[in-house]
Amino acid sequence: MPVRPGHPQDPAVPSPTGPERSSPGPVVLAVLIGLWITGLTVVTQFGGWLIDQFLLLTGLDRLVWLWPVATVGLVALAGTPALLLALLPRSRTVRTVGQIWLAATLAFGALSLPRALPPVQHEAYLATLAGVAGLAMLLAHRLVGRRVVPSDPGDGSNRSRAARPTPVTLLGLSGGLALLLPWVWVGALGGLLETLLAALAATAVGGLAAALLPAAFWSRFASGTPPRPGRLVLVGGLVAGVALLLLGAGVGQSGAQLPLLLTLPPAGFALAALAAAARRTATGGAAATAWLVGLSVFGPLAWTDPEEVGLVLAGTRETPFWVAVAAGAGFAVAAVLAVAYGVTLARPQGARPGRAVAGVAVVTLLVTTGVVAVGLGQPGLHGERLFVVLREQADLSGVPATTGRAGRDNRATEVYQRLVETAERTQADLRRELRRFRLDHTPYYLVNAIEVDGGPLVRTWLADRPEVDRVLVSQRVRPLPVPAPVTQGDAPAPRGADWNVRLIGADRVWSELGVTGAGVTVGSSDSGVDGGHPALAAGFRGGDDSWFDPWNATSAPSDRGGHGTHTLGSAVGRDGVGVAPGAAWTGCVNLDRNLGNPALYLDCLQFMLAPFPPGGDPLTDGRPQRAPDILTNSWGCPELEGCDPGALRPATAALAAAGILVVFAAGNTGPRCRSIEDSPAFHPDVLTVGAVDRQRRVTDFSSRGPTPGGGAKPDLVAPGADVLSAMPGGGYGVLSGTSMATPQVAGVAALMWSANPALIGDLPRTRRILTATASPVPVSGESCGDEAHVVGAGLVDAYAAVRAAQG
Repeated sequence: MPVRPGHPQDPAVPSPTGPERSSPGPVVLAVLIGLWITGLTVVTQFGGWLIDQFLLLTGLDRLVWLWPVATVGLVALAGTPALLLALLPRSRTVRTVGQIWLAATLAFGALSLPRALPPVQHEAYLATLAGVAGLAMLLAHRLVGRRVVPSDPGDGSNRSRAARPTPVTLLGLSGGLALLLPWVWVGALGGLLETLLAALAATAVGGLAAALLPAAFWSRFASGTPPRPGRLVLVGGLVAGVALLLLGAGVGQSGAQLPLLLTLPPAGFALAALAAAARRTATGGAAATAWLVGLSVFGPLAWTDPEEVGLVLAGTRETPFWVAVAAGAGFAVAAVLAVAYGVTLARPQGARPGRAVAGVAVVTLLVTTGVVAVGLGQPGLHGERLFVVLREQADLSGVPATTGRAGRDNRATEVYQRLVETAERTQADLRRELRRFRLDHTPYYLVNAIEVDGGPLVRTWLADRPEVDRVLVSQRVRPLPVPAPVTQGDAPAPRGADWNVRLIGADRVWSELGVTGAGVTVGSSDSGVDGGHPALAAGFRGGDDSWFDPWNATSAPSDRGGHGTHTLGSAVGRDGVGVAPGAAWTGCVNLDRNLGNPALYLDCLQFMLAPFPPGGDPLTDGRPQRAPDILTNSWGCPELEGCDPGALRPATAALAAAGILVVFAAGNTGPRCRSIEDSPAFHPDVLTVGAVDRQRRVTDFSSRGPTPGGGAKPDLVAPGADVLSAMPGGGYGVLSGTSMATPQVAGVAALMWSANPALIGDLPRTRRILTATASPVPVSGESCGDEAHVVGAGLVDAYAAVRAAQG
């Protein structure tokens, strides 16, 4: 119904609608369609994300077609009933609802298409999203905006008032800042380009929301004599909430859009209240919508990394936890805004919002946002880096294959010198250019590579240089507002050798052969080590070059996650949990938060080849004669973290050339064949370990071969199901995985080298003994073409291996 010309608080507005009297049928139909669209959107978005996470955790390739197909399906299943609602009912208001939902569905379809880009290419995704949203905004203005009456008071066309922000615009801005606050608190920005592109994309999405929800849309729900703003807020807010749900579902890579499903729909009621106020002030509605929605979208786009919103980091108080906190806080803020704006702005006789009050609200929230960002938040930029692999790698042919303690030390020294010489010579020009452009960088020598700050433009420049072979994205996790709590064990200490130690006969080696691993050092690269644990404290080698923490710069062995303490405990722990309790150990943190990158892995592998004192330069201060003898590694570097199949290949080859035995976990993506696919587990110069349970059966999770190159892996299996070992805080815990099996094989090798020091550095003979003395393991089910691809040579036998080493 047209607004009465003389109403004191609602200016005269020509309206295309007259009084509507229709049956409740179309309204009920609209409600049912709204529920259908809401449920369908939530299910498809969560379902698509869960499928992505399942593929990631099981090691399967990402389905590039997943999101395009899901998008087309949702557009068809939600757009068809919305189209019918836009065309069939006699009620013009109900048809308007259908038109808005149809437009929002099509906008969702357009915004979702860039999600087919790989998550690691986040800048490219944001740039594409900004472009698509901008085009959609222009199209929506042309199609939806044509229904707006030129003099409609909320469309922002009053040029005389457009010179400065209106009170309604300021209230929209303050609401958007309030919705942004949770992300500023718990999140962290990426790189500079990433942040700028996120701002551009959010601006375009905010403009698109304003185009989809013009003043003419809101006027459909304010008709009546006198006008009923309460109806506008309740009914219009519900309709707008469904449209915003669709819009939010299309914004962000897989996982990053999920918080918007919670925070944007209730904001529809706040927008409705602002629209009611805009009808009184005759301007500002569109700008208010753009600010509120744009800032709501800017939060998750800029302050979270979509690669971190996943089950890989689903531990206690990790990134997914804080994203959920921000989303919950955003929902609460949106609900408060809806109530506050509805009560104060949408009363029939309510006062017009004042510019001074609205301005104070904006200033207060701007100051609060700045204080939170600097004080409680994680200030600064935390973008990804680039891992630049050079064409020339060190020539290690002809390194003398000397064995024994002195022979191994000489080999390690020779390998270290060759690696450093190659890096210094071939990186000189590139380092000079990086310094000239003031690009922060870190040189590496174990792989001739440099890690560099920079985005797509720097990557293009580096890739075109003649000395560069390829440029990879080096994933960097963003900081957390509060460190995750230390993971502690709740299991009792073992009474004597635990089942896994007895299964491989290590206890017999101690009691019958008198060998415990003394004289051998095992190096662990993992989440860290609780150096004060009773099972590990006495075994720490000590000195100023036995501990390195490139993550947190701790000065003494420590561990928050527990994985590193548990694995090292299975290798050298005392009190019945470790295979070689007399061996010494050194440690390095390469995976504090379960997402690493090739540079962080190299930090620790270089430290293992040539340890250096705190603050030392790996290229000049390394001490290869202090290298540990055996390395246990329960990690892998998948494509998600920036590794390609050859990224760490030179590193494992160099360690083998130095006479250091490198043991790696096969992975936990079985029972699928060809699931040993993350570097370095499939490299031929590492000893790859699968897992069995108490009954000597291969576990379902144990990854299988053949490798990507067709090689036979794993090499051996060891107990990996429900293994008891040390945990931070002095306790014990039970964990499962090939991660638990791997250190036991490293411990058996330590026993062999302790029993016969002449074997130190003799990798071919050590491997032959381990595989020749392994006991058979039956294979049931898929053999992957050869049972060796499931169990390798069989279950490692510590007693038989040490006896053979002594002979």
